[in-house]
Amino acid sequence: MSRRRCLGLVAVGILVVLAGCAGVVDDGGGQGPTIDTDGDVGSETNVTTPDGELTVYMLNVGQGSSTLIIGPTGETILIDSGDWRDDGEGVINFLEAKDITRIDHLVTSHADADHIGGHAAIIDHFETTGDGVGAVYDPGIASSSATYESYLDAIENHDVTLYQTYAGDTIDVEGVDAQVLAPPEGYLANGDRNENSLVLHLQYGNSSFLLPGDGETESEEYLVETYGDQLNATVLAVGHHGSRSSTSEPFLETASPHVAVVSSAYDSQYGHPHEEVLTRLEQRSVPTFWTGTHGNVRLTSNGSAIRVATQRDAPTDAATLRDGEPISTAADAGFTDRVVIPASGTAAPATPDDDASDSSTPEADDSTPGGTNTSLSIVEIHADADGNDNENLNDEYVVLENTGQPTLDLSGWTVSDSADHTYTIPRGVELTAGAQVVVYTGSGTDTETDLYWGRSSAVWNNGGDTVILTDGSGTVVTEESYS
Repeated sequence: MSRRRCLGLVAVGILVVLAGCAGVVDDGGGQGPTIDTDGDVGSETNVTTPDGELTVYMLNVGQGSSTLIIGPTGETILIDSGDWRDDGEGVINFLEAKDITRIDHLVTSHADADHIGGHAAIIDHFETTGDGVGAVYDPGIASSSATYESYLDAIENHDVTLYQTYAGDTIDVEGVDAQVLAPPEGYLANGDRNENSLVLHLQYGNSSFLLPGDGETESEEYLVETYGDQLNATVLAVGHHGSRSSTSEPFLETASPHVAVVSSAYDSQYGHPHEEVLTRLEQRSVPTFWTGTHGNVRLTSNGSAIRVATQRDAPTDAATLRDGEPISTAADAGFTDRVVIPASGTAAPATPDDDASDSSTPEADDSTPGGTNTSLSIVEIHADADGNDNENLNDEYVVLENTGQPTLDLSGWTVSDSADHTYTIPRGVELTAGAQVVVYTGSGTDTETDLYWGRSSAVWNNGGDTVILTDGSGTVVTEESYS
């Protein structure tokens, strides 16, 4: 890891000279950043399906931005904290409701008061009543606002580590590849704060998230030119609250998101999201969620697919996004699943679970025993591989068969065990009548008859387990237990 660490940053005047700090911190003996500017960001080459889930919450903070990321081991990243007028209250309430007692990584995308409005309060809160803030990451371009000065004062008062952060740096989150793509050293656009927003790319299995802050034309041009097609992301946080100066056609073409999320107020004084942006998203048929109508948006990835849940149902067609009703930032409704997005495919409707407890596991359709009445059956479970299961993963497998007449499209269907280890069937997998497909636990090249989970350890318990088959809408189709 490569980070520049500047100690004793206690005032705005000192932060202005952050670029003069030359010390390089290596927190783990690493060999520096893993970003390859020739285009390896977001590559799915040799990506294995991870254990656990990555959850990203894009919070409804009105005309501002705040994103909470919870890694598979519970590690947290908080990117921005909403507008200064709220002083972090809404974000702190949400964090407490999720039983979060520590922010491991507090990321300042840039110094605007609608992004760092709660930073001081959040640092004070977690340092005095929680388990602290691990480190703060800042691009190093100062603001003269009182909000920014309070933020720096909180860092000083609680002796929180502050890193000046550039393209090429990484944030250490166990199980997640979190890379900083921008700004470059030397900055863009004569040091404009928006154009030099910290841009994060999160890779989790085959799924990815691109979080560009308020980056505009020059930031997007830099990203496209530097990373090329490997900028690809499953989820895009729409830049600058949906301003027409962001989310350009070349940027969208390069990133190729499967879903987009806009963070802005329903009655934004700036008219966000702008119609030009919505038109560009509509032309690419990108399902779009808006905190102004959907409320908080939760995206949960198992590495193969992402389940999107919101507080309220509202249009996701970008052309009709404004037809939804406004939702208050104080709304405390639970989450309901809306769509499931295979990391390499298109969104499919999810069965709403009216989930006030924030669980991401869908419930079975009680109208039909065992779920949907379908002809896909589990015909063989080979749980006990020869020798050491963990060393012979492709001798552990499940066989599925279409026992009916219609051809079944299995895109986005999942196979999971009782411990919620989940494999998502890739887009384009179809079974004709009588055809079978084998899902192997290990790695290999997918074919029409053989699919590979890509795990590094065994999944099916030799002493007994349950194979759960779920369709693309999140409905349990069938379960088969063995002992």
